[in-house]
Amino acid sequence: MKAPIGVFDSGVGGLTVAREIMRQLPNENIVYFGDTARVPYGSKSKDTIIRYSRQDINFLQTKKVKAIVVACNTASAVALEEIKDEYQVPILGVVEPGAMAAAEATQNGNIGIIGTEATIKSGIYNNYLRKIKPNISIVSKACPLFVPLVEEGLIEDRVTDDIVGRYLGEFKEYQIDALILGCTHYPFLSNSIARFMGPEVKLVNPAYETAKQLKELLKQKNILNEGEEKVIYDFYVSDAVDKFNSFANGMLPIQVESSSVVNIENY
Repeated sequence: MKAPIGVFDSGVGGLTVAREIMRQLPNENIVYFGDTARVPYGSKSKDTIIRYSRQDINFLQTKKVKAIVVACNTASAVALEEIKDEYQVPILGVVEPGAMAAAEATQNGNIGIIGTEATIKSGIYNNYLRKIKPNISIVSKACPLFVPLVEEGLIEDRVTDDIVGRYLGEFKEYQIDALILGCTHYPFLSNSIARFMGPEVKLVNPAYETAKQLKELLKQKNILNEGEEKVIYDFYVSDAVDKFNSFANGMLPIQVESSSVVNIENY
């Protein structure tokens, strides 16, 4: 089936998921929407996050997508269960795949979770993890400054190292051996996080497992694109198109020549 996969995020973070979909599903067309005008979602109220997520999905549906990936932990945690039954198109989030990957990664049963305020407050990662491994120990923390650092391009910067140390210092006490990067922006800071946490802590990026689960979903629905035609990747944002293109070209395996600006409030 040639129809594209829809992917949305609050900004550039979801590109980590789009990149993994490109790698694991090279025949699939993708429509990506980054809500760069309203980033971050993680500090917004539940009602606002749900409204934004509906608008994002409504926009992607105008592109005749066959499935949607909510490449935003906050929207996956806060909005997905509330709204997914409103749509006929299958919708996949990133939280459940991330929890599964962390449960497999831990050796000592001590798992850390970092995310936005909304994701951590929702407790959804904890719920999934305890379903998989009831006896694990979980410590979680909101890291609200991480998203602005990524959006501003301060990925390898002294200020980023300082903030990583300030946020994650208490994790050293809990002897965790797996840390869920519970926001799609956070993998961009993985070098700084890994330096601070040390080699004994495995960083879990839900993007890989999400793309894997997407592939299984497409197989089950019999809507995989088996064709050999040229793959088309379309990118849309709600603001700051030049900044987005520059960022995307620095981390995707393809060249993003142009992105289109969408007035997302119309949806």
